[in-house]
Amino acid sequence: MSNKSKKSFERKNFGGKIKFLRSQIHPETERSILGIFFIGVTAIFILASFGKAGPAGDFIFKIFSKLFGLGYYLIPIIFTIMAVSFLSEKEEKERNLSITFIGAILFIAAGLGLIDILYPDKGGLIGEWIGSLEYLFGNTSAIIITATILIASLLLILNFPLKLWRQKEKEDAPQVIIQNPASFPSSPKSSETESESKKEGDKTDGEELKIENSKSFFAPQKKSLAKIKNYTPPPLSLLKSSIEKPTSGDLRANANIIKRTLESFGIPVEMGEISIGPKVTRYTLKPAEGIKLSRITTLNQDLSLALAAHPIRIEAPIPGKSFVGIEVPNKSAAIVRLGSLMSFPEFTNSGPLGFIIGRDVSGEPIVADIAKMPHLLIAGSTGSGKSVAIHTLLVSLLYKNSPDTLKLILIDPKRVELTVYNNIPHLISPVITEGKKSLGVFRWAIEEMEKRYEKLQSVGARDIKSYNKLQTQDPLNYLVIVVDELADLMSTYGRDIESSIVRLAQMARATGIHLVLSTQRPSVEVITGLIKANITSRMALQVASQIDSRTILDMAGAEKLLGGGDMLFVSSDLSKPKRIQGAYISEEELHKVTDFIRENNEATQTEESEENKNTSKFETPEPNRDVNFDDYTGDDDDLYDEALTVVRDAQKASASLLQRRLAIGYARAARLLDIMEERGIVGPGDGAKPREVYINKETGV
Repeated sequence: MSNKSKKSFERKNFGGKIKFLRSQIHPETERSILGIFFIGVTAIFILASFGKAGPAGDFIFKIFSKLFGLGYYLIPIIFTIMAVSFLSEKEEKERNLSITFIGAILFIAAGLGLIDILYPDKGGLIGEWIGSLEYLFGNTSAIIITATILIASLLLILNFPLKLWRQKEKEDAPQVIIQNPASFPSSPKSSETESESKKEGDKTDGEELKIENSKSFFAPQKKSLAKIKNYTPPPLSLLKSSIEKPTSGDLRANANIIKRTLESFGIPVEMGEISIGPKVTRYTLKPAEGIKLSRITTLNQDLSLALAAHPIRIEAPIPGKSFVGIEVPNKSAAIVRLGSLMSFPEFTNSGPLGFIIGRDVSGEPIVADIAKMPHLLIAGSTGSGKSVAIHTLLVSLLYKNSPDTLKLILIDPKRVELTVYNNIPHLISPVITEGKKSLGVFRWAIEEMEKRYEKLQSVGARDIKSYNKLQTQDPLNYLVIVVDELADLMSTYGRDIESSIVRLAQMARATGIHLVLSTQRPSVEVITGLIKANITSRMALQVASQIDSRTILDMAGAEKLLGGGDMLFVSSDLSKPKRIQGAYISEEELHKVTDFIRENNEATQTEESEENKNTSKFETPEPNRDVNFDDYTGDDDDLYDEALTVVRDAQKASASLLQRRLAIGYARAARLLDIMEERGIVGPGDGAKPREVYINKETGV
């Protein structure tokens, strides 16, 4: 190796070491060191001017006085400015050291020239040379040139722009690596709407826009509303639409901590953009070639310790990108209000069964459609926001549909969550709170599904959408069945409920019947393999353990959520779960919406005929509200009459007797005995003692 190439190699090696050392120091620490250094240099130059810096100071003063003249005192001034700049600068700003020194040199040069022009022979040798601009441009022009360079170099040192236009400042702000600002858009508009609003000259004020938007949600065909008089959907003003800003902390400091922590484990990475969401901030990074993603995902706890934040979720890789995402909880979360998302085109342009979920980690609104799912499974522990998610779904549907286009069946074994919807015209029956009636609901839904398939077959339609296009006079409505606590039903009527759910999940989509099932205990006994196989859209809120997360999502992750509406959403069109902060609707807002629907769509008398005097505002009484789910509970077993005969003739009642005589299983025999007990034919079981039989063998009474 030649001496020249050897020296070049040594220089590169030394430069690489310096670069590595700088990467290990926090940028704030580096700026503090430079600031203190410049303060020290300033002090030495000031002491040298008073002869208090020793022989070296006297030498410095003699040399610089000869070169700069009075401009000598510009040196401590510029070093003081640089020190203040480094010490007071915000971390979000980029700082290039070489540019700062270039600014300092230009400042001193322009200052010396200006001194020599204003006070000849006072700028030293360098000032005299720069002051020669006066001979080329004249006195006034030379002063303007040097003053311009002086001001420009000062701005270069301070790295501080003159904010003459506020609009310019706003445009520049998001151009940092942060993908989304902390505040979320409050008035979303498509490009078409923006152009239209410009043409109209912004004639409509905010209140008028609200009314216009609330009307646009409810725009069914006139023919489909022929049965209902004056249905009024709830206005947007009933919902709060305030926009809150999350506090995400020191973004660049966190990014540097992540980078240094990974590098300390031998994983070099390149940091990417930062997305601020309502509840978490996502830092993206690109690992160097040859780094296994599993090495990053195993450092979850180490990153959590370094950032002093828990829990941290690592998404490796981010779907559709060659980056890894590290989601860090915000210091304070922002509440995503349902009302703030109602006017987004994603919701207003969605189908009749479209509903708002919330905002993702980038702050973008997320809307889903039950018709495309076509069924939804919700799981989350107590306090995770499961009930609020159900309310958000139901209120979204109520804003978009009249009672003629949508019917609801609500099952609430807890008796406290869904009873607020009682007596709204969308309900087929009052909210179901009894377990046995719930079983009847699913059996009735299967029968209704079969009837609808017969109707589709009769007109040659493939689904409810095409049927309603062909049968505009008598369209079918959508039917959504919502269960607030599936675990309670499965523990009582496990096999029967499961078989009914599976059959509806497999076949009901084309007929417009959809299921929304929720549970706070996502165990394999509640969410069975058959149910999971047929319901692919799932919403997982915070759960207690990784086992629960795997039960609902088939992967870990839900146990690391933050609660309060923080969820992972997966559907057939998403390759990986999407993290979303669920929309929030308060109990007060919920009561306002349901009260408005009841008060503005309550029963009224018509004068058209005597038949309709006692009916509601429907022109013809609504037959669906007369459905009695007790008729579908399974009490009328096909073998009931035969079983009754066996008990009457034998004058004794036991499950084993019915099993032998009727050749049936124990479960069915026991159910037949329960029916007889409820109807007062046999007495209750009392351990090993035989049941009493109250029916007479001869009279049958």
